[in-house]
Amino acid sequence: MSVELITAASPEVHEAMGRLVPQLSRSATPMSATDVERFLSQPGVHLFVFRPDQADAEGQRPILGMLSLATFEIPTGVRAWVEDVVVDEAARGQGAGQSLVVAAIEHAQKVGARTVDLTSRPSREAANRLYQRAGFQLRETNVYRVTLEQHKNGAL
Repeated sequence: MSVELITAASPEVHEAMGRLVPQLSRSATPMSATDVERFLSQPGVHLFVFRPDQADAEGQRPILGMLSLATFEIPTGVRAWVEDVVVDEAARGQGAGQSLVVAAIEHAQKVGARTVDLTSRPSREAANRLYQRAGFQLRETNVYRVTLEQHKNGAL
């Protein structure tokens, strides 16, 4: 099992994101090839993908999982956030998620991050167990969100 850091858009990455993102979020809008290029060109955005070690029947090693890591500097230091962790339904339970999370933590250390944060719904029990095994600790905090479309329409 191998994880690689993707630094440039390609048809393969676009196809993989189109296949994986709906498994993470039914409401996510599909990304165009231009969207993928823009996403990957952002400073501080790192896309990790997981591939099996063995090629499939067609000799390919398809992308079976992905993780986004956002790193940024604030007055109190460099921070990192893990987002959009998804492993193809057919590849779950084989260590892909763990490999992706470990790679993200190691990369965050390389860029000088003090912490790595993430959020995960309590209903995602397997994901929560994975994060705890990787050393993440549950924090007593509140997560707030404003939906900008509602805010724009005078929700306050």
